[in-house]
Amino acid sequence: MRPEGEVTTATRIRAHIALTKPRIVELLLATAVPTTFLAAGGLPPLVPTVGVLVGGTLAAGSANTFNSVYDRDIDAIMRRTFHRPAAMGIVSVRAGMWQGALLALASAAVLLITANLLSAVLAFVAIAFYAIGYTMLLKRRTPQNIVWGGAAGCMPVLIAWAAITGSLTWTPVVLFLIIFFWTPPHYWPLAMRYRDDYAAAGVPMLPVVRTDAQVANSIIAYAWVMFAVSLVLIPVAPMGWVYSVGAVILGAAFMWETYLLKRRIAAGADSVTATAMRLFHGSITYLALLFLLIAIDPFVF
Repeated sequence: MRPEGEVTTATRIRAHIALTKPRIVELLLATAVPTTFLAAGGLPPLVPTVGVLVGGTLAAGSANTFNSVYDRDIDAIMRRTFHRPAAMGIVSVRAGMWQGALLALASAAVLLITANLLSAVLAFVAIAFYAIGYTMLLKRRTPQNIVWGGAAGCMPVLIAWAAITGSLTWTPVVLFLIIFFWTPPHYWPLAMRYRDDYAAAGVPMLPVVRTDAQVANSIIAYAWVMFAVSLVLIPVAPMGWVYSVGAVILGAAFMWETYLLKRRIAAGADSVTATAMRLFHGSITYLALLFLLIAIDPFVF
């Protein structure tokens, strides 16, 4: 779809920023920054922390740009995404690809200069996995797309830990797994809301190929594993009472919402979509609060 009339410079600038999906970038940073506090055991050093913020933003922006350009055809079909700049033709494929490549190089350079080689390599791996593994290979081929594709969204915690410590241990792996198992129960409720869009675009999201009851069961299964892994962090890190108590409370609240969705589906309630979206938004709050506790915990004795 081509935009009507002349596109102004200001519109183009806003379009290029929109390609990076800033709201998703914010969520990724909400997990990366607390990880720097945990890795440092308190207040992290300024330079590598700034590197994580800047380099992480550039890396996420690069991955999202490649995704926006490649998915422009299906974005144009879906009500939720038809207004995206690549789908509307405001940003050309060539310009989008250049933007993605430059952001990737800038991300690696920032992390290499402010932190270390390991964090820069991990950023490149994250970009490649999201742009190629998820966007090009998985998204249109399997209902498990978001499960494995979500691994790219887990990479910021590894990048942040590596930037501060110069290595990887079991703690960042557990953090990675928390986000990995959080992603399906976070995204599938949204996919339930936009099931018809995904079906029209030929994207086999789980709610497109399974019944609501089956999707709810899958959400619950992943949520239980997520909850369990969040508790595994307590002995592995190790974490203090602030995180320990908070993780139990937040996990219990998350599980309550997943079972509420299942009950509404089983009852044939008209509010299934509303309940699914409540779980979607609640999952974002859950992750943000959990990682806030991770950031606070090192300061509490």
